[in-house]
Amino acid sequence: MEAVRPVQDARWTECLKMIRNNIQEQQFNTWFAPIHSLGFDEERKELTLCVPSPFVYEYIEEHFIKLLSVVLKRVYGAGVRLMYKVMTDATNNLSMELEASQPTTARVAMAAPVNQAPRPLQQIDSQLRPDYTFENFIEGKSNKLPRTVGLAIAQNPKQSTFNPLFIYGGSGTGKTHLVNAIGLRLKELHPELRVLYISAHLFQVQYTDSVRQNTVNDFINFYQNIDVLIIDDIQEFATLQKTQLAFFHIFNHLHQNGRQLILTSDRPPVALQGMEERLLTRFKWGLLAELEPADTTLRRDILFHKIRRDGLQISTPVVDYIAQTVDKSIRDLEGVVTSLMAYSLVNNSEIDLALAKSVISRTVGISRQATPVTIERIIEYTSNHFAQDSSDILSSSRKAPVVLARQVVMYLAQKLTHMSTTRIGMAVGRRGHATVVHSCQVITERLATDRELRQHIEALEAELKN
Repeated sequence: MEAVRPVQDARWTECLKMIRNNIQEQQFNTWFAPIHSLGFDEERKELTLCVPSPFVYEYIEEHFIKLLSVVLKRVYGAGVRLMYKVMTDATNNLSMELEASQPTTARVAMAAPVNQAPRPLQQIDSQLRPDYTFENFIEGKSNKLPRTVGLAIAQNPKQSTFNPLFIYGGSGTGKTHLVNAIGLRLKELHPELRVLYISAHLFQVQYTDSVRQNTVNDFINFYQNIDVLIIDDIQEFATLQKTQLAFFHIFNHLHQNGRQLILTSDRPPVALQGMEERLLTRFKWGLLAELEPADTTLRRDILFHKIRRDGLQISTPVVDYIAQTVDKSIRDLEGVVTSLMAYSLVNNSEIDLALAKSVISRTVGISRQATPVTIERIIEYTSNHFAQDSSDILSSSRKAPVVLARQVVMYLAQKLTHMSTTRIGMAVGRRGHATVVHSCQVITERLATDRELRQHIEALEAELKN
């Protein structure tokens, strides 16, 4: 395998300038500054970008792919095919090649170079978030058990009776933060261990490619050599029978050899429909630990920690109001504080109760009685609004009115829920990730010029949020 080398590409430099003008400086420095162009194939109209880790690839695909698509079209022209090259293990020369927003055609190379002696696998990049530590994972009643168990595993990973550790809880309860904190502490105390954090989605992408490349044995062997395997959002495996089979073999090998498994899910094993019973049984072998929504006391402690860390000045009455009002998600709490800081700086004003109320009403809403926005509600409201049967939206019908309603459902689901594009596709007639991304792009582009459609969607959003 040849070394990855950036090339001089004036057009990509122009893309970076345009991106920089459309996002915050910190966002640009974190996600785009480390990216390099590996060249543009004029004949295939294919641009290949080198990104430092799968996490960067996933984050860009989740948050910036629309902006990136617009910029590439303007600079390189229409029909550009975007590919990523991700180095997952520089020591062993393991890499992945991924096509933007099309995991069904992703190409993943997991095999080591031919005629090269194997090197120590412990040098793999663990893919852990360095900012998700135990120091800033504040303890409270709702998370004390999983946090305590996580610390115990980090202290003595090979003597743990909590194997696997299965952490479940709703969105925004801190699952990803906690498992990253465990991984970081493990690496700190036991640097010799091979620790790997990966999302279930990326695991599935890698497995699918290994099937196409006839390298399934290499794929499984790679994961069976991990000492501590952390898989986030394991519910993504539901209905993916072949991926479950591959993970079953990996799970068995790791568990039998005393390797630690740490899994997260948005629901307990008993509620994981579409998961094989033998996997569900194994999930219960160790410890099931629920991360409950943070209570008022914990939310208050989290706020004070963030305020001290960021050097902000927010009075206790304002903190109490935020803690009592923003009760859905820890992410919402952090978002409110960030917004308060921004409004305060822009307007050169103090952060008082009036500003807090205004920011909360704009960002997360104050009403606690609002019905949660679910994919089921979106399908119901959209089918009624466009006078289409919900069964038609979930069907394979290509009639224009049905297609439009279906695309609106996917657009609203991506905008108003925390569901991944994969889960949205499964809920809307078992469609793929690429179909959801395409539908969202179609609606986004139409909204810029179609006033009538914009009015329809605004009306639907208002109904769903009431």
